Amino acid sequence: MGDPGTWVVVGLDNGGTTNNATVLDSEDRFLVDRMVETPSYVRDGPEKAIEALAWSFEQVLELTGTPRDRVRAVGLDTPGPVSADGVISSRGATNFGNLEWRGFDVRGALGQALGIPVLYNNDANAAALYAHHVHFGPGEANRRSSVSVIVGTGLGGGVIERGHVVQGAAGMAGELGHVWIPMDGLLGPGQPVPVCNCGLSGDAESVASLTGIEKNLLPYWLSRFARHELAGISPPGTAAKLVRGLGEAGDALALEIFKQQATALGRLFTIAANFTDPNVYFLGGGVVDAAPHFRDWFLGQVREHTILREEQEQAAHIALVPDLDMAGARGSAIAASAAVREG
Repeated sequence: MGDPGTWVVVGLDNGGTTNNATVLDSEDRFLVDRMVETPSYVRDGPEKAIEALAWSFEQVLELTGTPRDRVRAVGLDTPGPVSADGVISSRGATNFGNLEWRGFDVRGALGQALGIPVLYNNDANAAALYAHHVHFGPGEANRRSSVSVIVGTGLGGGVIERGHVVQGAAGMAGELGHVWIPMDGLLGPGQPVPVCNCGLSGDAESVASLTGIEKNLLPYWLSRFARHELAGISPPGTAAKLVRGLGEAGDALALEIFKQQATALGRLFTIAANFTDPNVYFLGGGVVDAAPHFRDWFLGQVREHTILREEQEQAAHIALVPDLDMAGARGSAIAASAAVREG
């Protein structure tokens, strides 16, 4: 772990069931090398959840032996949709289903509870920032750009320019899951256009996410593989979670699903290439933890459907988001550290 430098920042990654915390010192050293998890209690409402975040903060300081008065700032990330200032969207979100969360200032509430400045990013932006800084290192991170997509229950994204998160006017830049992508050549014969939970039809998340598998892809492909082993499994969400394991085993139905997901991601990266022209395209999510042969096959499919100009192919490449379980907390800490240095 080592002794902290002259000051530290704490990174807090807030999730649906757990919080993860880390500490980054003024010499850019992380003082913990593993997950430091505590319950998040977000489904119990804001009051209990803020108490849980404060407890996570105290626990990681105790674990690292860091005096509280050395903490200069806290970096916080949560799932979206949340504004740039850390106010939960009035439309609510999956993790913030309790009505008390709607319009709640999570950043301000945590800052008041801790008495320490809090810097906010959404969870995908924080993970994207961590991937960027790890990939390029301190000498290059602030001169490079990247785009990240993280496949999970939904499809998160993040755009990094010169080492900083591009947040946008409302804090919702980089919501790559809700970018429309062309469906021609992606859908099978008679396959309905996928619908996203956000209300859009044919966006990236409607295909490349666990929810997309459950609601859109699996029902169609089960109609084409009538006697498939997943046909009798209920509820559909349970069956959807089994698709990756079947894909690793070479199951034909599962491979059709992942071909469609890879095509969607490639098309999303193609749009990014023409919009931000990044140095690196990062991919994160369950596929990163998949068996190497399946992961490499999937990445190959994504590359095949990412259309770059010759000059872009020479200047950029596709890479994986590292340490995904810790990426949110670490990215939040990096953002807080940068804010401290910039005053």
